[in-house]
Amino acid sequence: METAELQDKIFAYMEKMKGKKKLKEKDVIKALAEETSEAPDTVKKALRGMIDVGRLMYSYGGGASSVEIPSEEYLREKGLIK
Repeated sequence: METAELQDKIFAYMEKMKGKKKLKEKDVIKALAEETSEAPDTVKKALRGMIDVGRLMYSYGGGASSVEIPSEEYLREKGLIK
């Protein structure tokens, strides 16, 4: 599977789970590895690529980190959109 296609599947999964549960990075990797039959390392690289370009972000709360879709306000603040 192409990295871009895998990233689209990750984004769709994140949108589906938005507001239901804060997802840890390992939860996303495990779920997508099972769904797509890709190696967990492959999913992890695609996920990290999305974080690097601002399509996803880490958030920290209560001593735990989670992965989520950034808000438009956050993206404007970081200069990723105008």
